[in-house]
Amino acid sequence: MELNRLTAHELTALLDKGDISPVDICNNIIKEIGQKDKGLNAVVHFDPEKAIERAKALKGRDSSAALWGLPIFIKDNICVKDELTTCGSKILEGFAPPYNATVVDRLCRAGAILMGKTNMDEFAFGSSTETSFYSVTKNPWDRDRIPGGSSGGSAAAVAANEAIFALGSDTGGSIRQPASLCGVVGLKPTYGRVSRYGLIAFASSLDQIGPITKDVEDAAILLKVISGHDNMDPTSVDKSVPDFPSLIKRGIKGLKIGIPKEYFIEGIDSEVRQSMRDAIKKLETLGAICEDMSLPHTEYAVAVYYLVATAEASSNLARFDGVQYGFRADQAASVIEMHKKTRQEGFGSEAKRRIILGTFALSSGYYDAYYLRALKVRTLIKRDFEEAFKKYDVIVTPTSPTPAFKINERTEDPLTMYLSDIFTISANLAGIPGISIPCGFTKSGLPIGLQILGKPFDEETILRTAYSYEQAAK
Repeated sequence: MELNRLTAHELTALLDKGDISPVDICNNIIKEIGQKDKGLNAVVHFDPEKAIERAKALKGRDSSAALWGLPIFIKDNICVKDELTTCGSKILEGFAPPYNATVVDRLCRAGAILMGKTNMDEFAFGSSTETSFYSVTKNPWDRDRIPGGSSGGSAAAVAANEAIFALGSDTGGSIRQPASLCGVVGLKPTYGRVSRYGLIAFASSLDQIGPITKDVEDAAILLKVISGHDNMDPTSVDKSVPDFPSLIKRGIKGLKIGIPKEYFIEGIDSEVRQSMRDAIKKLETLGAICEDMSLPHTEYAVAVYYLVATAEASSNLARFDGVQYGFRADQAASVIEMHKKTRQEGFGSEAKRRIILGTFALSSGYYDAYYLRALKVRTLIKRDFEEAFKKYDVIVTPTSPTPAFKINERTEDPLTMYLSDIFTISANLAGIPGISIPCGFTKSGLPIGLQILGKPFDEETILRTAYSYEQAAK
């Protein structure tokens, strides 16, 4: 049996019966990685022997542990104690954190087996996983194409059955967009639902950790495990965690769905547009009420994001200087020269671009004109959603305006690359939850994703909508 092709809940049922063991699952995953990953480059830090040791260390089936015996991969910007965590960057070469991220501790308490780290755009700066120090990850559906980013390694590993499920992080679409382009499920929780402690920050007011899975039920299971208040994260919200897996099967009859006209703009791929129309019809046959509506400040989202996110990134990345950990440049005549050479040699071109953009936006004489104005427009974008959710239960949009594009197609044109996240950015600016689920394929066989956005801390409704569509669409 090819256990690596099964979902987490299917594997749990087999573990409950005693038909398989955690070691069996790990062996399947290890075999698949050995056969495939050289051509995909989805996994960057992986020790098969340590994974088997962890599987063997699980003694006796614990039915109260939701992820008992299930192997999971972690994006390379989430800290795992004493194991490489490098954010896909040379500047963190050899860095092994002295502590676990809170989500990692929660996974371990739930019985999950940590397998290793997945590839990503350097410091999550990208939409294609082409900026990684470890080279590009390829899309399992077409290896000439990108898997999306920045959580491209996690999405590609799940899509290629190298992983049962994985964790990613989402700052402007970095879970949902690769999930869409790789044909898997990716969920960005509400800001504050999942602890960010141990997530190496890109933009602290936007970042969220979330699941990438094979189906919606697995996303609900994994979200329940990693959610909850954490005193180590001052942005973590003290709110009860619903039993997501038991709530998603209630159907969507009578649910009101908004379809924003700003997400069906000129330039959207015709096959993506048609898939959206088909998905909306399917939702209507399930009893949902779909209506056209407007989110008027959507057009400013990309500009606002690339001011707020780069400003926060330039501040967060100031700590990487070669003094205490990571890469340090050789042959520097002074401490100042060592700082300069380390950052020059340690950061890739996209990281440098974003640091420069952010530093400029925060600089004297430009702060009010750029950063402060961006914060004001961010508030307007947030208000658009607040008004919309007074009338609608969820909002449905495409996840990406196009299917996966070819490797190197947009690397010389940063603006075109930045527009890849045009449909996902607003959710991060507003702090609301969003999920991407598969909703079809292009004629050439590339996956297309449907995005469902919800009210703050109402992950239940977006999961219920996603599950209902998934079951009906098969």
